[in-house]
Amino acid sequence: MAQGTAETGALISARGISKQFAGVEVLTDVDLDLERGEIHALLGENGAGKSTFAKILSGVHRPTRGRLSMEGREVEVPSPLAAQRLGITLIHQEPISFPDLSVAENLVMGRGQGAALSRVPWAAIEARARELMDMLGIGMDVTAPMRGLSIADQQMVEIARALDSDARLIIMDEPTAPLTPKEVQTLFDIVRQLRDAGRTIVFISHRLEEVRALCDRATVFRDGRLVGTERVEDLDDERIIRMMIGRPVNDYIHKHRARIGETALEVQGLGRTGLFEDISFAVHRGEIVGLAGLVGAGRTDVARAIFGIAPAETGTIKVGGEPVRIADPSDAIARGLAFVPEDRAAAGIFGSMSVEQNITAAVPDRIAPGGFIRARLVRKLARASVEQLDIRLASLRQPIMELSGGNQQKAILARWLHTEPGVMILDEPTRGIDIGVKAQFYDMIGELAESGKAILLISSELPELLALCDRILVMSEGRLTAELPRGEATEETVMRAAVPRKGPHGEAA
Repeated sequence: MAQGTAETGALISARGISKQFAGVEVLTDVDLDLERGEIHALLGENGAGKSTFAKILSGVHRPTRGRLSMEGREVEVPSPLAAQRLGITLIHQEPISFPDLSVAENLVMGRGQGAALSRVPWAAIEARARELMDMLGIGMDVTAPMRGLSIADQQMVEIARALDSDARLIIMDEPTAPLTPKEVQTLFDIVRQLRDAGRTIVFISHRLEEVRALCDRATVFRDGRLVGTERVEDLDDERIIRMMIGRPVNDYIHKHRARIGETALEVQGLGRTGLFEDISFAVHRGEIVGLAGLVGAGRTDVARAIFGIAPAETGTIKVGGEPVRIADPSDAIARGLAFVPEDRAAAGIFGSMSVEQNITAAVPDRIAPGGFIRARLVRKLARASVEQLDIRLASLRQPIMELSGGNQQKAILARWLHTEPGVMILDEPTRGIDIGVKAQFYDMIGELAESGKAILLISSELPELLALCDRILVMSEGRLTAELPRGEATEETVMRAAVPRKGPHGEAA
């Protein structure tokens, strides 16, 4: 692997860094040096402590004890603003922006332009924004609002902000999760350029193939402790996994024993203008049906239509063989459907509410008969779910935002299980979840199917679909292009059906 050409040596040194939440220690005595001009991976299961450590570096959290030094000088990072002044920037998995302001306005937000009562120098701001985009090799209209940008382009704006602030340490938390392969490669090229210019990159990821392709060193966390730091070229997957979960792993995939029953969900001729058309398929009880396709193929749009979030304009839906009208999610829930959405932060959790409130939110009639919430029943139901799904938390009453991504996802799944659904639509259920927790999700999905539930599984990870699904449906540009039984589904056959085919003049072939 190519190495950075910049001068090396410790930029940041952490000694004895520890953190407690609600009296529970989630990070214990972390000692770590981050060198100038390196790409340093942080690995570990969800809840292992890697994101907590990154947030301490970036001023989001303050350590309970321990100290940080920058180039040998002890520093305090009490806030994100203090981190920015030190040259430390955190780029979140879900970019944070002002959606109705322009790219240029977002780049300078919070930095003050001009003197008091002076005019804002818009021309200079836009010129600087274009200069930054040129540095990154990106053609982007800096006067366009952020709302219309893809997640990949929003991330590039975040990187441009880091460049403009002369950030020396750039922390990227699961940056590739929502990106296409082409966008990932563009991001990697830019990250390598930043490293070669002497900047330090902390790269948090659960995708081991990306770590091998991009990073110079890797640090593994487990149960809040630093297990080890090694050069990536000296690590193989088996060793990384052993370090992450504390045991060797030969097989992560639940070998689900399909017992196919009657048809649970059937859709015929579903269509919505500009998104998808003529979608027809069925899912049976006890069956896991995968929905594959490239980003933008329309998979999530179909799922949202079935669940009534953005209903189809044409076509019919049958549940248990009976035609149904699903105008909104309440209709879907009443018909025994459940939907775990792709974007858990925006559409899956109620961030400011407690874990127990989130887990029981889908059964208001059960927990509040007559309009009065039965607090003991809420706690009883939530506690049973925590034990059943092994949700790691300090308290049922803590805000769900304090949980790791994997544990938030388990809480969302627990919520829907309380509705006792017959059909479960799972949209990217393991996105941003590390290997050990993925294994638990695979077991849970298999067990749900074995209990007789019909599962529609949307995933961008082909190995996941190939291992779990009895059949795989493939979408391309809003249409179903293939239906592959388990014996015929391979990465090649799925991708062949997923890639759009264009004729010589750009029309579909």
